[in-house]
Parts: sequence; C-alpha cells; structure tokens
Amino acid sequence: MADMEEGATTAGVISVFLADDNLIVREGVRALLQRQADLDVVGVAADYDELLAGAEKLAPQVLVTDIRMPPNFQREGIEAAKEVRKRHPGTGVVVLSQYDDPEYAVALLAEGSAGYGYLLKDRIAEGDQLVDAVRAVATGGTALDPAIVDALVRPVRKEGDLDPAEEELLNMVAAGKPMKAIAVAQRTTPEAVSAAVEELFLTLAKGVSAGGDGALRRLRMLHQAIVDREEQGETLSRLLPGGLAEKLRLEGRRIGETERLLVTVLMSDIRAYSTIAEHADPTKLAAQLNEHRAAMNDAILGEGGTVMQFVGDAVMAVFGAPFPQEDHADRAVAAAFEMHAKQRTINDVWVTESRPPFGLGIGLSTGEAAAALLGSDERLEYTLVGDTVNLAQRLQQFADAGETVLSGPTMASLSSPCDAVALPPQLVKGRDAPVTAFKLGVQP
Repeated sequence: MADMEEGATTAGVISVFLADDNLIVREGVRALLQRQADLDVVGVAADYDELLAGAEKLAPQVLVTDIRMPPNFQREGIEAAKEVRKRHPGTGVVVLSQYDDPEYAVALLAEGSAGYGYLLKDRIAEGDQLVDAVRAVATGGTALDPAIVDALVRPVRKEGDLDPAEEELLNMVAAGKPMKAIAVAQRTTPEAVSAAVEELFLTLAKGVSAGGDGALRRLRMLHQAIVDREEQGETLSRLLPGGLAEKLRLEGRRIGETERLLVTVLMSDIRAYSTIAEHADPTKLAAQLNEHRAAMNDAILGEGGTVMQFVGDAVMAVFGAPFPQEDHADRAVAAAFEMHAKQRTINDVWVTESRPPFGLGIGLSTGEAAAALLGSDERLEYTLVGDTVNLAQRLQQFADAGETVLSGPTMASLSSPCDAVALPPQLVKGRDAPVTAFKLGVQP
C-alpha cells in the first residue's frame, strides 16, 4: 500500500509526488530526489487510484510517474497525469518509462508540452537528468530524453529523398509549430499546409522497408496528433483561460468580435507591495508571489470563476464569462472570502519564516461588459472591457488589507443579504457622479 506523507513543504522547495508500482524503483527514485535540498517527496503511490487520491490530497508542484501501473498496466500513468493536470493546471509532470516508443510521448504531449517531461528509466541515474527535469516542469518547462526526440524523428533521418522544401516543412512540424504558424511562414493557407504534411508523411511511408509497419503506424499517428491539436484549438488553449478555446472553436467567433455579458469582475491587489519589494530579497519575493498566485487561482477556480490575468501583484478574474452564471455575484463574493482565508493561512507560515505577509484589498463590480478575442492568429488575448471592469479596479483601492469592497449593483445581485457596511458616496476616476459601495470588512 502506498504511503502519503502530509506536511508543509519548506519555502523555495519543490514538492514532488511519486508513483510507481515497483517498490525498488519507487524507493530508488525517492532516494535520488531526496538528495536534493530543493526537492521534497511529499507522498508516493503504487497504482492509478492511489496516484489520483494522493495528488488531490497533497497538491504537489510536480508529479513523477511510471507509465504502466495497476490495474491494467496500460497507460495509467499518462491518464492519471492528465487528470491531475485537469484538476490542478499548474502541476508539472515527469513520466518515467522503459519504452522509447514515441507513441507514449505523443499521447502525453498531445495537448501541449509545457510543464511535461518524458525520461527513460534506464538513464535517470545519469547525471542530474531527473532532478533537472523536475525543476524544469515545475516552472512550466519541458524535458524530453534525447532518445525520445531521436525516436520521434528517426523515420525522417532514415529517409533521404526529401527535397529542401520538404526538409524545411518537416523541421517546422518536428519543432511543434501549429499549422497556422507554418502557413504564415510559408505564405499559404492552413489547409494547404495540412495537405502538404499529409503528402510528406506518405512520401516517408513509401520508404519504409518490409517489417516497417511500426514506423508507418507512428507516422500516421504523429500526423493525426498534429491535425487533432490544430482542430481542437491548441494555440488558443495555450493562450486563453480555461474553457475559452473550446467555446470559441465551437461558436466560430472571429478575432475582434465581441459579445455583451452580465458579469461580476474581481480585482485584487497586495497592499504596500512596493514597500515589501523594496526590502525583500528578489528571489524570495518571487517565490512568495508564485505561492500567492497559486492560492488565488485555486480560490477563484473553486467558485467557477475565470482568471483573466496576473499583472505583478494584481489579480483580475471574472464570474459569468465566458459562460453565463446566474449566481455570478454570489460566486465572486465567495471567492473573495476564500482568497482572504487562503492568504491568511499562507501568512501564518510566512511569519514563522521571517517573510513579510501579504494583505489583500479586493474590489467587486457587477454589470455589463464586452468580451472580445483581440490580437492576431499568432498572438491572442481574451479581454473584458467596459465600465464594470474599470469600477472593480477603482473599488479595490478603497479596500484595506483583508477587506472587500462591493459595488451597489453587486450588493443588489446577491441571492441573500450580506453583512456589509455602506460607505459614503465615493468619487472614482472616470465617473462624474459618486458611486455607492459597501465594505465587507476583515473576515474572521
């Protein structure tokens, strides 16, 4: 039975959860990781169910897992890793495998490579490959064993009858460039690029000798993976908040097209952050800011909100977009409560470590906003604009550390009365008339 060790990870240390059904391998990898001062194995698991339960309970920064585990010894590690990432998008994943078949690597990386690593077990003891991979995926990087990269392009290297144009196309495909980016580079259409890639793979397949069915299968699989990623909006998925890529793909929205939505916007800011930054070690402060952002992200997502952006020490989120929510105001208030609560918990730990605590001021504003996909095919941004957004920004400035300030429309939109104190009419930048606002105060 796997063991799960609860306990706070030291500041600046990467928490790791390890999954492998082989006890000897598992303990060997654990020992290898624990030798590093900046890595802490907080729990282990021996099968799919234990992996999911342990990762959910301990919320590690990085998951290190075998591919094949009980109950079926198929691709449990990869499937579990994807499920963990679905629940906790920021989790880094390193897959350890004894197979250099690129099919597994493609299955792992089909939705993007950021925060993923794929290493061969028989090479992890060589140098610092494993610990370097853990550090890389913890910050959103990618770590692939050179043997895997070689296996992915091996059919290409064996085939020598490609002309320069085909070689160039193949290099762009191998680099993971999406169809649209290749089309821009070649001044053609995505449809033409897709047809050229298909023809390229067919050309390579013709060079596979007898017994090369596996190579042919991999070529088809790689082509389909590329096509699927493009059709599913891989580019959007990497650039936009969760769920937006699928919504935009299904609805066929164009760049610059807007929709009007009734939403509640949340703006959060760290009080006296400039003073904190002036006296803090930059490296330690960056670690604090990362921990703060992760907690705020969890609080907002936990109430069904969409994190729009992190800008320095500020957080912007919206409830009611991109998908309508009748109770968006209630959700926003609940998220604000949870954000304050999570930050207090973090502060209690920081104080014991002689690190400065963060105090949050939060503003909530309810009303109509225009949502639009802005930019170009190469760089996109989902943006909310309108007076509702601006007012949320202004109201958070009236909130002291630990406080939340609501607009009048937010207060009126709540499904049940909220214990709040009415503020005197407030003059805010961009409005001629004073606005009505309410302060929730410091939460217990």
